[in-house]
Amino acid sequence: MAEIRSGRGADRRLQRQQAAAARPQQPQRAASPNEERKRRNFVAESWSELKKVEWPGQSQVMQGTFVVIVACVVVGLFLYANDQVWRQVVTKVLLGQ
Repeated sequence: MAEIRSGRGADRRLQRQQAAAARPQQPQRAASPNEERKRRNFVAESWSELKKVEWPGQSQVMQGTFVVIVACVVVGLFLYANDQVWRQVVTKVLLGQ
């Protein structure tokens, strides 16, 4: 912390950044055969799991969407009514108006 206050820390940080920029970038190494096999296994296993999923039909999606919209409207109306009641309580009781 003392280095940052005196400015030496910023100088050292700048020197490190310049040194890192001056170094040649190392090329990325090729994936080992073991890593390639792991990736292929992951993709194959993921694909097989996706085939096991029971995807909903259009009627199920429509029904679920309708339920969500109705629930949002009901909760919205409840919150609106609750807000109106508490607005009156706060205005008359707490603020005395």
